[in-house]
Amino acid sequence: MKLSGSTKVLKLLDQYPFLEDFLVRMHPKFAMLKNRMARATIGRLATLRAAAGIADLDLERLLSDLAGEIERATGERPDIEGESLRPALGRAERLETLKSIIQELHDGGDLDKARARFQEAVEDVEASEIAAMEEELIRGGLPVSEVQRLCDVHVGAFREALDEHPEIDVPPGHPVHTYRADNREIARLAEQLAQAAREMQAGRAELMAQARAALDGLAGLENHYQRKENQLFALLERHGVTGPSQVMWGVHDQIRAALKAAREALARGDAAALAEKAPALARDIVEMIYKEEKILFPMALQTLSDAEWAEVRRGEDELGYALARPAADWPAKPPAPSPAPSTAEDSGGAPGLLALKTGALSLEQLNLVLTHLPVDLSFVDENDTVRFYSEGPARIFPRSPAVIGRKVQQCHPPKSVHVVQRILDSFRAGQKDVAEFWIQLQGKFIHIRYFAVRDENKKYRGCLEVSQDVTAIRALQGEQRLLAWDRENSR
Repeated sequence: MKLSGSTKVLKLLDQYPFLEDFLVRMHPKFAMLKNRMARATIGRLATLRAAAGIADLDLERLLSDLAGEIERATGERPDIEGESLRPALGRAERLETLKSIIQELHDGGDLDKARARFQEAVEDVEASEIAAMEEELIRGGLPVSEVQRLCDVHVGAFREALDEHPEIDVPPGHPVHTYRADNREIARLAEQLAQAAREMQAGRAELMAQARAALDGLAGLENHYQRKENQLFALLERHGVTGPSQVMWGVHDQIRAALKAAREALARGDAAALAEKAPALARDIVEMIYKEEKILFPMALQTLSDAEWAEVRRGEDELGYALARPAADWPAKPPAPSPAPSTAEDSGGAPGLLALKTGALSLEQLNLVLTHLPVDLSFVDENDTVRFYSEGPARIFPRSPAVIGRKVQQCHPPKSVHVVQRILDSFRAGQKDVAEFWIQLQGKFIHIRYFAVRDENKKYRGCLEVSQDVTAIRALQGEQRLLAWDRENSR
């Protein structure tokens, strides 16, 4: 085997497994090779030139050291191809080159020229580099909406390199395994919708039933996106990864709007409008799958620890599933510990009470009260950090544990963040104390109120959100002074 800058890392390790430990000792960046899931997505270190750049190593030295280790272990020294000694770009240089290529595209540059420049200067790209590039573009002042507008062009510039990356390999039950199972069904439904649209464009209006079935199935897309927004994005934010999440959330909302428009056309029986809208919708859905599987999931696997993935899984279990369910328990549950023997002290003492302003409750009682209120509560502290949400039997808006500790601005789609910020700024400045909205949602009338929370000295301490389904309340008329149970029993 000849060594060159183009040599694939996985191919090298397959032939010389002992090089794994050697590379890990060489640089801490290569420790990911010990992680089976990260190694399965080794496209981010696809070539030795890319590996040298990511670890800021001299390519010539890396190749020479690898050849020396192979000779020490096997007695034979592999050849090194001379062309490979073209200097590898360091990570900072690679990011600057990627940003420059994308900035040219935003300024109206040619996509084919961008691809050629990428192949010449960078050659390969890891998912985390695309994420970091978008992050830096946004921090540099490029609006999220602009990055979102051309995110397909970004992927197009790097698609050939991304296509070379190996398939993700994670165990059944891992959140990424479930996301990918979702995606197989989503892709099937998107193709069914696109096929129906093509047939309808040819005059076959009877294909409306096929389109209806596809759109009904694609209702499960909402759960798929909510799990990403509430769990995966929240965990990535802890590592400073926010830009790509904002961009992807914006695309989610575009797809949601397109799905709504397609359903409205279907409800009107407007085959022509549906045939016009459905192909672009199906294409956008499939493109999102590609972005997830080639960029988001590999980057997330590189970023999050197994413990954090377990946290994602627990939160997703609370949110529920709509398309595919986890194929196994992950991580495997340890055996339940044997119960400790009870003692007289355990059984004889009263539980401690929390002293409240107008009474005292045990922690259990307080949790029960909060979960039995006919409203949903969320509390954000004075630093805009989510500290609490109530967990009733039928929440209006989905929440999961990963939201705790998250900045509230990151819990909303980009298109509505400015409204959230305006409310918080007005509360903090003492200009307003209440903001309210009411919306129609899935046949229900929802009343949403935000209250400024202030202490005895009028100092702003946070914001309380109260959401309530008031559909039945709005329908009340007259009076009811007797217990309704009596009328029910007399029937």
